[in-house]
Amino acid sequence: MSRYTGPKNRIARRFGVNIFGRLRNPLLHKPNPPGMHGAKRRKKSDFGIQLEEKQKLKAVYGMLTDKQVLRYYHEAVKKQGNAAHLLLQRLECRLDNIVYRLKFGSTIFQAQQLVAHGHILVNGKKVDIRSFEVKPGMTISIKEKSQKIKGLKEAIENSSITVPEYLSLDEKKFSGELLSVPEADQIVLPLPINIALVCEFLAHTH
Repeated sequence: MSRYTGPKNRIARRFGVNIFGRLRNPLLHKPNPPGMHGAKRRKKSDFGIQLEEKQKLKAVYGMLTDKQVLRYYHEAVKKQGNAAHLLLQRLECRLDNIVYRLKFGSTIFQAQQLVAHGHILVNGKKVDIRSFEVKPGMTISIKEKSQKIKGLKEAIENSSITVPEYLSLDEKKFSGELLSVPEADQIVLPLPINIALVCEFLAHTH
């Protein structure tokens, strides 16, 4: 399945939360889910609930594809530990997400563009793969020539976004570091997601 490229406001309205951190909240004028009967939806089945949790997870991390989420799930299952927590940790350590968490992008999509367009360095070397796995001790920074990108400084200085405790940020140097793999209780998502239900869905449908 290809990555979703449609209107992101429609996704935000579907879940009832401004999940992408848009400055203009898409819910102010259209609070109900899209569709003629958005405000009067029938009760979902267990399958429907699991599917929606997966869709929310994909949306929060930048509209990932089904194939990507499934690959991360299989990686998690092969490791020792709680598969749901391991899946969430792997998603959280994607380069595009770390760039977003460091406030280099005001939305996950801006962070993805910074990576894809070659503005991001990992340990001093350019990495333009959004799914690159950041490991503890790695330094993430903005290329010197890219530090004057319009809106970048303002995004970093935005006090409404808090850098998680598992990251360190040096605003003056446009640089940050992943201090440790985040624990599940350290990861704050813009909307509640039942990761265990996502894992159940992936286990039973693939």
